[in-house]
Amino acid sequence: MASYKYFNVTFPKEYVAHVETNRPDKLNSYFEPMWLELREVFDKLSESPDARAIVFSGAGDRAFCSGLDVKAAAEGAIIGPKDKSFDAARIATQIRRYVLGFQDCISSLERCEKPVIAAVHGIAYGLAIDLCTATDIRVCAKDTAFSAKEVDIGIAADIGTLNRLPKVVGNLGWVKEVALSARVFGAEEALRVGFVNAVYDTKEQTVTKAVELASLIATKSPVAVQGTKNILNFSRDHPVKDSLHYTAVWNSAALQTKDISAALLSGMEKRVPRFDKL
Repeated sequence: MASYKYFNVTFPKEYVAHVETNRPDKLNSYFEPMWLELREVFDKLSESPDARAIVFSGAGDRAFCSGLDVKAAAEGAIIGPKDKSFDAARIATQIRRYVLGFQDCISSLERCEKPVIAAVHGIAYGLAIDLCTATDIRVCAKDTAFSAKEVDIGIAADIGTLNRLPKVVGNLGWVKEVALSARVFGAEEALRVGFVNAVYDTKEQTVTKAVELASLIATKSPVAVQGTKNILNFSRDHPVKDSLHYTAVWNSAALQTKDISAALLSGMEKRVPRFDKL
């Protein structure tokens, strides 16, 4: 992997990548060069045969991500082009392109072929919720403070929270409450509604447990794991009939893998299987 300005990328276990947002002095708040680089990181890992599962966390003790860097955002396209000679249609076109590009960067976590586990701690506001909902599995430290903060800065969340969070927790009333009020909710509430899978005592323990889970996933057939993520995401967004058909088409190719015989044989021989890179 190349080195990056705003992210640390390491491999703490075989086939496990750890992506860490590295702007702790600004509470890991994001501005445009960061989300563009985020997409670059995850697009690269998606294709890397050396990564089979990914942990995503934030550097420092205080925040996973405090949201947008408001000062930087106020100077950018989020409030529209500075040339006021543009008419409304042209301003709207530029803002739409900007938002769609931003959405695509955050969607790179969901689009990534490899499972992504968010290890969350401390402040997790605004964009942090967008990032978390784009991951596959979320765990957090007990000190985590979540908030869908966008209404507090005068906008409706437009990078994924309102689109993905209802599907993650399956409770539209709760989502409306936290999105409309921007109130802070903690780790135990996040666990109760199903937003996170587990809560741990410290950030260090949270990251360690996320790496352990990623390492377990990485021992499985990459053909099976990547197919499972793809089919689950497709099924979330389509009727059962359509997703069953999609699964059949997918597995018409995937079932030809030699990983199946390798997995069955290792099970009979009571040993951990080894799978070729994908």
